[in-house]
Amino acid sequence: MIWPFKSRAQQSIARIEVSGAIAGTTRKHVLEALEQVIEKKFPAVLLRIDSPGGTVGDSQEIYNALLRLQDKDIPVVASFGNISASGGVYIGMGAKHIVSNPGTITGSIGVILRGNNLERLLDRVGVSFKVIKSGPYKDILAFDRELTDAEQSILQELIDVSYGQFVKTVAQARGLAEEVVRGFADGRIFTGEQALELGVVDRLGTEEDARRWAAELAGLDPDKAPVKKLEAKKTGLQKFLPGRSQSMLAQIFPEASTNLQTVTNWLEFEISTSGLPLWLYRP
Repeated sequence: MIWPFKSRAQQSIARIEVSGAIAGTTRKHVLEALEQVIEKKFPAVLLRIDSPGGTVGDSQEIYNALLRLQDKDIPVVASFGNISASGGVYIGMGAKHIVSNPGTITGSIGVILRGNNLERLLDRVGVSFKVIKSGPYKDILAFDRELTDAEQSILQELIDVSYGQFVKTVAQARGLAEEVVRGFADGRIFTGEQALELGVVDRLGTEEDARRWAAELAGLDPDKAPVKKLEAKKTGLQKFLPGRSQSMLAQIFPEASTNLQTVTNWLEFEISTSGLPLWLYRP
């Protein structure tokens, strides 16, 4: 009898980490990692989420890619870390099984669109802008003036539609009625323990508990199944801020000097998402 050969990947759990704000670079890393899962035939995925949220489109693309793994009968177990809120919750819905620490900060199910109004500041320094536009709403959310009532209405409708998509996704993923989801999807945050009571997660536990569950679902020995980390490549900003530059960054943000990775993630996120609709928890 010839026994079928199994590669190391086929005997391992793929670990994919979503850390920091969810924007373009995070989406790219996760989608590439999920492609590796399929190509190398990993039997299960451990999705570690430690994120306050991010942009709508990027979160939706990650969520849909996770659904494709479900279609291929590849179990995905999400592990909610220190914080898994807003967009972090959304992508977590792409996992059929969710484990959260009791004290994890999660929830913040909702949508926010940000704009800055610097009109009074610009008036004080004597700066004004001349705008030539093809339609009345082309410069919506311009930072040098207030929103008009019509613009406010347009943007509110956009947010409401996006929020409805979020609620529907959570309801379908967790087997809940949309009315029930709307009851707690008002932007509030809650703990992992509360999330279990609400039906947002399946179990309370650590990342190790999630790993063992993934191994069991894949038919692997939980005590022996290795984990293969599918790592992200360094982003442009992270490459730009090595060594001495990070020391300068620590002087600018002394309160965050112990976590420069978080600062660079946020800088990149702020630069790349200005004015975009966000699924985001801002502590």
